[in-house]
Amino acid sequence: MATPRFKRVLLKLSGEALMGEAGYGIDPAVLDDLAVQIRTAREAGVEIAIVVGGGNIFRGVAGSAKGMDRAQADYMGMLATVMNALAIQDHLEKAGVFTRVMSAIEMQSVAEPYIRRRAIRHLEKGRVVIFAAGTGNPYFTTDTTAALRALEIGADCIMKATKVDGVYDLDPAKHPEAVRFNELTYMDVIRKELKVMDTTAISLAMDNGLPIIVFNINTDGNIVRALAGEKVGTIVRGGK
Repeated sequence: MATPRFKRVLLKLSGEALMGEAGYGIDPAVLDDLAVQIRTAREAGVEIAIVVGGGNIFRGVAGSAKGMDRAQADYMGMLATVMNALAIQDHLEKAGVFTRVMSAIEMQSVAEPYIRRRAIRHLEKGRVVIFAAGTGNPYFTTDTTAALRALEIGADCIMKATKVDGVYDLDPAKHPEAVRFNELTYMDVIRKELKVMDTTAISLAMDNGLPIIVFNINTDGNIVRALAGEKVGTIVRGGK
């Protein structure tokens, strides 16, 4: 790997990105590829934290839409993120990467409680830290968690891994004529109502000058390329 562009990054993984070609659950092949890329980045000296969603198992918003109490549904979604975090930890450890899972909801049998200074210390020691259970509060998405945790640990950027190769003006799965953006400002995202991250997450990033790189996790080597400074996906940052 070339000299990394960033020293410390927050990798945001959607639960859906872990499904691969399946319609539900976790595709081990996706996790194997993820583990190899993260190991390569760690060997180059990049400090990596991960926030993972739970949409491949349960989405709180979907549960709420079907009549479930929103707070209850969100807590169920948080538990789904813990399952994903443990799966990621297992594959990383098997690849020789030291990890820690830190949960915003205490469950000491499987994860450490989230403590900011402890998380930073783990990163300094070369461990990959996986943040689970969102913020621990209902009504906050894992996108917002990613922006919050990235700022708390002093990350240089958020790398948002998705199933598409960047940000488009329309849903490329439904509109073949959709146009991909190479670069956007935070205000572009808000004004155009682009589905990058939720508005709270974008506002947090904007207020603190935290860049966001959106890229396709299913393209081999994309994480390493983005860390090396290659133009991958779409970058969202200040400007204009």
